[in-house]
Amino acid sequence: MTQKIAFIGLGAMGLPLAKNLQRKGFALHAFDIDAARMSALAELGAVATASIQEAVSSADIVITCLPATVHVETVVLGADGVLAHINDGALLLEMSTIDANATDRVAKACAAKNIAFVDSPIGRLVLHAERGESLFMVGASDENFARVEPLLNAMGNTIFRCGAEGMGSRMKLVNNFLLLTIAEVSAEAVALGTKLGLDLETILNVTGATTAQNGQLHTLMVNKVLKGDVTPGFTIDLAHKDLTLAMTAANEQRLGLPVGSAAHAVYSAARATPRAIQDYSSLLDFACDNAGVKPPRL
Repeated sequence: MTQKIAFIGLGAMGLPLAKNLQRKGFALHAFDIDAARMSALAELGAVATASIQEAVSSADIVITCLPATVHVETVVLGADGVLAHINDGALLLEMSTIDANATDRVAKACAAKNIAFVDSPIGRLVLHAERGESLFMVGASDENFARVEPLLNAMGNTIFRCGAEGMGSRMKLVNNFLLLTIAEVSAEAVALGTKLGLDLETILNVTGATTAQNGQLHTLMVNKVLKGDVTPGFTIDLAHKDLTLAMTAANEQRLGLPVGSAAHAVYSAARATPRAIQDYSSLLDFACDNAGVKPPRL
């Protein structure tokens, strides 16, 4: 029997993931507050719905892919949210990057309603999601993982089991802490090289051939800001949100992260400018503005 899959949240990452599922033959019922994004998925055969209730009614698995903790708690735990309408015995696959404590609250609320729960935040970039090359950090029991594994394989190509429920969210905080601090350091390095008179290709070729090589400079920036493209795949605003989650988690553990604190301050400054809604690769342009140099382009 064909499973009914509800997909809630068709943002920059959610839409390509949902498209991959629909193309692979899963029967999707989708909901998003942006009707145009639902229409884009409906063109592939998915059912666009008018509400969360309509989307999750009779669903076997509900997927949520939302911007922040407040959205997940509203959509899942709200009076007219997922848990108010989901069928007994269904499964919630929560893919957002949120406060790990909130993941625990959602998992507990699911257990109270006999709803299985898996947290599986997404790794890599939007361009990878569009190619079906996403990475997933999964927190789940063996039984629940078996239920979602076919969907994860349809949406991406790399799965890491990180432990029990909630461990996927915790791994995502660590992963994003690392990549977001590297992104800022990479932006500063290119700004420094530009200020010193080095050409961009030399900077990229040399750093790409040493242990300075990293995905933020040599994959993200090369494919976005260095091409002059700062349309958001992942905004500076959302990057600031994710780094804040990591810093908050560290504070809860009485753990000082001095380099992370410095990077967080830069994201805070950048999001106070119009760059807040640009792709976070535009940290490079922000660094070049501060250095008084023209941002380099390929």
